[in-house]
Amino acid sequence: MADSLRRLINNESCRILQEKLENWYKDYHINSCDQNLNRCCEIIEMNSMIQGQLFTILNQTAREGGHYAGVETIKSRLLPWLGTCFSSTTSGRPFETNLSLIQESIEKERQLREFASTRKHEIQQLEKELNSTHLQLNLVQQDLAEAQMALEETKTKSATTLLAAEDEIVHLKAALARSRSPSPRPCRSRSPSPLPLRSCSPGRARLTNAARHAHLVARFSDIYAQERLDAQTLLRTYIDDLEIVQRIIYVAAVESFHAAKMAFRQFKMRVRKTLSLTHSGPESLEDTVLDYIVRHEDLYDVQASVNEVIRAMNINPKISFPPEVDFIMISSLIRELCRVAFSMQTLVPPLDIAFGADGELFNESKYRRSYDSDFTAPLVVYHVWPALMENDSIIVKGEAVSKRGALWSCRSRSKSRSRSRSMSPILSHSASPSRTLLPRSRSPSPIRSGSPSKWAYSVHNASWFSH
Repeated sequence: MADSLRRLINNESCRILQEKLENWYKDYHINSCDQNLNRCCEIIEMNSMIQGQLFTILNQTAREGGHYAGVETIKSRLLPWLGTCFSSTTSGRPFETNLSLIQESIEKERQLREFASTRKHEIQQLEKELNSTHLQLNLVQQDLAEAQMALEETKTKSATTLLAAEDEIVHLKAALARSRSPSPRPCRSRSPSPLPLRSCSPGRARLTNAARHAHLVARFSDIYAQERLDAQTLLRTYIDDLEIVQRIIYVAAVESFHAAKMAFRQFKMRVRKTLSLTHSGPESLEDTVLDYIVRHEDLYDVQASVNEVIRAMNINPKISFPPEVDFIMISSLIRELCRVAFSMQTLVPPLDIAFGADGELFNESKYRRSYDSDFTAPLVVYHVWPALMENDSIIVKGEAVSKRGALWSCRSRSKSRSRSRSMSPILSHSASPSRTLLPRSRSPSPIRSGSPSKWAYSVHNASWFSH
């Protein structure tokens, strides 16, 4: 046995078999199918030769051990292995078992693919339903927005219809008055016939005063709730200080009312001068002038007032702004305020905004405190929105900020702002003619050599007064 084992080692069959396996592995991808099969057969033949030599050694070893030596090893290891090999070569059960396993795996893969395709189809259906739901939601939101716009238009049209109806009533009353006037009776004498009596019935402006009053008050509140917040949001993108932004909007409101009132007075003077030459109607001249202005409010040059407001804001010492900011960005707010203020002058009595000054005593009936105010502070630091008043009665409250101990710091800041803006080219004499050509009662701004806190802007007469 030892000689056989030595010869097996000397032949180096196992080493050669290992080398052939390695070489075959290296050349497997570049060999043809026939070459790979030949290599495999060659290795099998060499392996069978080695196995034959090993069986020879096994036989010789068993003989050397005696009649019963090695029986347990052969029973426990060799015979089971030989049985497995012969069963795999003679019977087809393992092959059938492997085939059944392969078929089961193929069936499972097919079922998984079907399940995946079903799930994908369901997900696509759900996505389609979700997109459809989103589309319906967008349509509902659009319908809601259109309904709200239609409601606003209906409100506006209802007010316009009311004004038109009142206008028709005026015309009917005038026609009725003309039909009831005494006509001259024919007679033989040549004495002149008596003239018809002229009734002094009120005109369209007085008859529609209540409806226009309610509409303008509501519009003033809408500007506070919508356009003011839009302008504040726009200014906050350039100015971080909320106080400066709110001061800018308040000054814009004050200057808009002032410019609109000045434009109304000039427009009224021109209309009175023109109608006085040919006026012969039953109404008084003032009523006729007011009726004409109400009917032709579209002749009001609102853009000129907007330009006037922006010029006034550029020289106002209470507000400051970065160089890249121009007040023209809030021209839409100024334009709406000018239109409302101009229309409010056609009311009887006209509406105006209340006078407000920094440091005044807070009046609960005149202002509401802002959300960041000190509700125990007695003085107003600055104003957010002016109050609307009729004669001496407040009909719409404004908004103001009240804080303890903040008034002096605000005055010091306003002093620094006035110093920083005192060299602005807007205050030069070259820019002043545009403000002095118009017949205005507004006095020029004082020379700001002293502290700006000694001056307060008056809403009613648009002048500067010393405290």
